[in-house]
Amino acid sequence: MALGVGIVGLPNVGKSTLFNALTRAQNAEAANYPFCTIEPNKATVPVADARLEALAKIAKPDKIVKATVDFIDIAGLVRGASKGEGLGNKFLANIRETSAIIQVVRCFEDDDVVHVEGGIDPIRDIEIIETELVLADMQSLEKRIDRITRQSRADKELRKEVDAMELLMKHLDAGQPVRTYPRGEADPIGNTLTELQLLTDKPVIYCANVGEGDLEADNAQVARVKENAAQKGCDVVVISAKMEAEMAGLSDAERDDFLASYGLKECGLDQTVRMAYHTLGLASYFTAGPMEVRAWTFHRGWTAPQCAGVIHTDFERGFIRAEVIAYDDYVRLNGEAGAKAAGVMRVEGKEYLFKDGDVVHFLFNV
Repeated sequence: MALGVGIVGLPNVGKSTLFNALTRAQNAEAANYPFCTIEPNKATVPVADARLEALAKIAKPDKIVKATVDFIDIAGLVRGASKGEGLGNKFLANIRETSAIIQVVRCFEDDDVVHVEGGIDPIRDIEIIETELVLADMQSLEKRIDRITRQSRADKELRKEVDAMELLMKHLDAGQPVRTYPRGEADPIGNTLTELQLLTDKPVIYCANVGEGDLEADNAQVARVKENAAQKGCDVVVISAKMEAEMAGLSDAERDDFLASYGLKECGLDQTVRMAYHTLGLASYFTAGPMEVRAWTFHRGWTAPQCAGVIHTDFERGFIRAEVIAYDDYVRLNGEAGAKAAGVMRVEGKEYLFKDGDVVHFLFNV
């Protein structure tokens, strides 16, 4: 399963610096002027999971394969982006490809780094970005309403979708994102949301970019961001992009020592991925054998056949059963043989809902 996370924000809030830090590669030029990122930068990075190493010590595989996340650095948006200001709609379109949005907001003071709005105010910045995304969604929705309205003259069933879209338009016109729009399973707005991939329907994580001295305790600006996010039901991660960039060239051991010197246990990449998994309701299951130990990403609440389909569609189509061992049992009993002997390996059918950390072997027939 490809997890794509778009990094958005106003110019000079630390987006590209954060992107470089997250990917540990200088793939995005960070410069003290707007629009230094001319094309959206994309990097696929592995997801740190200590459980893989523990499984590998037991299974002794030829290789370990981690889950991955695609980070997409999208050029800075400005007021009027939905109308083509700055680099405009070109970059709004890039956001549609992502599963979630990380909105970087500047919570640090630095006279040497100009702010496009003239001063530090993260709530204002959040509102600017969200307004532009709402306006862009309204444009997309308006075009679809016009098209479906014409078609509904010959198909009365389409009129229900038009009515639903008009209600959604009123919701957007009130400045509310699509993700807060109430909907039911049989809601005719479903076709619209699937086709348009509206920007404000995506989950948002706010990334408060702070100075190195503000990591241990929230400064006043971070407190405002957290309060704002809580009101919207969004997650917040606090990172010093500058400090993360300083770690980009360090080895794992050096990075751990560097983090420890600041009283931190995990780097910005790990925090951000963990938050993305939480926001999107994702988890990992594992396959373990002599060839490889691998992490697979799935949505919490998925059934066994759906999770099997993450490996290959044939696994889902021909699913017979899954042999499942909980991660803790697998490690405690030193692998599959010990789990079988202890009677903790379970045979699960099509209705089983996977749990984070399940170690699985699928049986299928096509």
